[in-house]
Amino acid sequence: MAEKQRSDEGRERWSQRVTEGSDALDLEGGVFTWKDPARIARSLKRSAESSDRRKSTPYRSAMSMLTFYVNRAGRELDADQRKVLERTKDELRKQFGRA
Repeated sequence: MAEKQRSDEGRERWSQRVTEGSDALDLEGGVFTWKDPARIARSLKRSAESSDRRKSTPYRSAMSMLTFYVNRAGRELDADQRKVLERTKDELRKQFGRA
């Protein structure tokens, strides 16, 4: 059986396009590179609550975008930044009253 070969370059462009140009949320530039989980969570929350294009609740939209970014970054995500983003999930839960 022949397997379909996928270009890493194509996938990077696709995920980068989604992260940077999501139609659901207007993200601040570089939000996922910040070092403060509370600041990242506030920004995601603000973006999700102000969006009139999202298809889900603000909480789900913010958490989905964060999870998407972490999953798509995969091995390329620095271990320290991965920890920051994982703590951001907890911070999002707190800010949305779900902790």
